[in-house]
Amino acid sequence: MVQSLILPKAGGELYTYTPSEKPAFKVEKGKSFEKRTAFSAAHVVCDPMADADPLNNAQIDWQATMEYRHYLWSLGFGVAEAMDTSQRGMGLSWESAKELIRRSIPEARSVGGRIACGTGTDQLTPSPDLTLEQVEQAYMEQCEFVEGEGGQIIMMSSRALAACAKSPEDYERVYGKVLGSVSQPVILHWLGDMFDPNLKGYWGYEDLDKATEVCLKVIQDNAAKIDGVKISLLDKDREIDIRNRLPEGVKVYTGDDFNYPELIKGDENGYSDALLGIFDAIAPAAAAGLQALDEGNIERYHDILDKTVPLARHIFQHPTFAYKTGVVFMAYLNGHQSHFRMIGGAEGSRSIIHLSDLFVMADEAGLLEDPEMAVARMRPVFEQAGVKQGVQTS
Repeated sequence: MVQSLILPKAGGELYTYTPSEKPAFKVEKGKSFEKRTAFSAAHVVCDPMADADPLNNAQIDWQATMEYRHYLWSLGFGVAEAMDTSQRGMGLSWESAKELIRRSIPEARSVGGRIACGTGTDQLTPSPDLTLEQVEQAYMEQCEFVEGEGGQIIMMSSRALAACAKSPEDYERVYGKVLGSVSQPVILHWLGDMFDPNLKGYWGYEDLDKATEVCLKVIQDNAAKIDGVKISLLDKDREIDIRNRLPEGVKVYTGDDFNYPELIKGDENGYSDALLGIFDAIAPAAAAGLQALDEGNIERYHDILDKTVPLARHIFQHPTFAYKTGVVFMAYLNGHQSHFRMIGGAEGSRSIIHLSDLFVMADEAGLLEDPEMAVARMRPVFEQAGVKQGVQTS
């Protein structure tokens, strides 16, 4: 029997909650999705036993980190490596990202899994005094590294470029120069400032209508070097507008962690492929839903994925950049890592109320893979926060 938990609500009220024992999602392992390309941005597992400063020099548990990537590949996902989900630029340095990429690409190759890797300019400290040449060189260094290792490039938004660009033309210049240097089509990533406040005014405008026009011009001018663009603006109408205006052959990879079921299903004009951080947290449900879509079972697709949206919206609530805490907490609850620790000490970025509500929403979506284990792992988290637990069973 699954034990009950004493959980806190906003305002300090406590209540008793007993998880359900819903059957696990039926997913055919080792099968790629047929109708959509789907990447899961993957988190990293820190080493809690490393004798290092967790804020500035946190160490990665490489075995657990690679095992989680194999789990995602086994469910049919590609892995989007060294992105913001892995705390890139928010605890994960470029030097650590290089080692992560260097290790992950051969692991992907060993199982025939797809992988694409984030490139940016995080060797540089953002400053208005930087030159465009410095930004270009930083981007090209990272792109050359990823291609040299045999990976596909995801060209992430640059804090350094946002800090020093004086006009939309500066963005057009930098992207044109970098894209002209790569050998294979890349995935561009427009990351909104809700995910990273340092990217406010990207593409030269705070007005998103104007910024969209610059982004589209960059894509149109460099279409032969672009596989697709990941849109992370949490604005489904804007994503659909961009999707409808892209050059032929250029995909949209949705990064909308609020509206992904609708965007992936698509409409009469097209659909979005996916490159989502939330897939890390809801991987079994997402895989089951995408397999239902492959089978043409739209009702089952929505029945599965629509139930995950409240959890996704909770994990990605303001401040959105703290979503990584919820992603790692889900991995801890489901036994994919032995602890709830994060690089940079980011496990403290969400409240105990937030984690309590996350647990309930995960249960309601059928995403506690072993409810008994999840309860056992919740208990010390709440005891440490001063929420004493009983021993009730149901």
